[in-house]
Amino acid sequence: MKKTYVLDTNVILHSPQSILSFPDAIVIIPEIVLEELDTFKKNKDELGANARHAARLLDSLKEKGKLYQGVQLPNGGILRVEMNHYDTQIPSSWDKEKADNRIIQICKGLKEDKEDVCLITKDIFERIKADSLDIDTEDYNEKVVPEFESQYTGRKEIYVSDENINKFYLEKELDINNITIYDSEGNIMDKLKFYSNEFLLMHSCEKSKHSALAKIRKNKIISLVYKEINPFGIIPRNIGQKFMLEALYSSAKEIPLVIIKGPAGTAKTLFSIAVGLQKILEESNNEFRRILVCRANVTMDEEIGYLPGTEQEKIAPFMRPILDNLEILIDSDEKERYKNEKELYDKIRELFDRRIITTEAVAFLRGRSIVKNWVIIDEAQNLTPKQVKAITTRIGEGSKLILIGDPEQIDHPFLDYRSNGLCYASERMKGSTLCSQVTLKYDECERSPLAYDASKRL
Repeated sequence: MKKTYVLDTNVILHSPQSILSFPDAIVIIPEIVLEELDTFKKNKDELGANARHAARLLDSLKEKGKLYQGVQLPNGGILRVEMNHYDTQIPSSWDKEKADNRIIQICKGLKEDKEDVCLITKDIFERIKADSLDIDTEDYNEKVVPEFESQYTGRKEIYVSDENINKFYLEKELDINNITIYDSEGNIMDKLKFYSNEFLLMHSCEKSKHSALAKIRKNKIISLVYKEINPFGIIPRNIGQKFMLEALYSSAKEIPLVIIKGPAGTAKTLFSIAVGLQKILEESNNEFRRILVCRANVTMDEEIGYLPGTEQEKIAPFMRPILDNLEILIDSDEKERYKNEKELYDKIRELFDRRIITTEAVAFLRGRSIVKNWVIIDEAQNLTPKQVKAITTRIGEGSKLILIGDPEQIDHPFLDYRSNGLCYASERMKGSTLCSQVTLKYDECERSPLAYDASKRL
């Protein structure tokens, strides 16, 4: 017996290709799902685009036959639009006019017809309600990465002989194939895999305080180049920030993509802006034209599309964290910084007036080719894998893209630490010679003692 999968509206809106993701199975689309998709088709956001994509896909499939009778799918499955089971009993307190309840009613009816039914929905409450009627349910994640603890961090901690540490400081590099690597207890480690641009903290096996910072490049362990640079007066305070500085400061030709993950207070955004300003204002090679900042939770859809004002005025409230970081960078003297608020504001305003820094909604990056820009995508954990791909493929010659986020602070209702775009990009770009990554740790939080304590406890 073929498995029967009933798709909820939110699954198709999340990924229209979900219709084709169940090989050798029966895929059911309740008629109420078509009604709900129809209400999204005119939206100008990603949901609208996905609804239209689904419509075109279904329209092409109906050329093979009547959808309500079932049509063959390319993967060996069958697609059917379900319009029956109105008489199937569900709890009397449930409103049958509600789409979720109608979908569950269809699942129950199909199960009573002896079909092996599973409801696919991203709605947790709908899964709970279906489970109360003994209906199997599953979430849908098209592009899932490993569990959070197993995801790529861009850094390793290893132990080598004291002789190799001394040799590294003398020659600035080691051949990775000619050294023996140990664990913290002195046991030889076999088949340890390293990735291009991965950062290393090397400890001496013999001397606990003898260590070195390095990175992997072409089967070589090489010294960090930029760890002593203080962009716009910002001094790295820990190992993670030194790794982050190395990734950011590398040229766009060498490393056009940087992915930074980590908890709040680890200075991800601060360092990203600081290095960008340093390269544009303090260096004479004209590597970049401007800093372009986008926040992933600003999409210019109906949520803010009808607010009064220009695009910049609409997204300004979402960019407040960027201004907070600029206040620190423009005046590094903590005691004097806020004595003249107007002067501080004018200095920041000048950066925007001169278009040294610009801000945009993520949706407006579509279709562009961004050349010689320092591009920061903040809160990237709220992007879908599809959005991350769309943004990354917009980056033109001479631009550098920095994806920043905290996978534990996801606001998107249908994303988690395994399906969000930031972690997806991190796993897929692992080992790319064009990408450098670092995941900052909780004990590398430098915002304040309270921020550090809360990041560990809460």
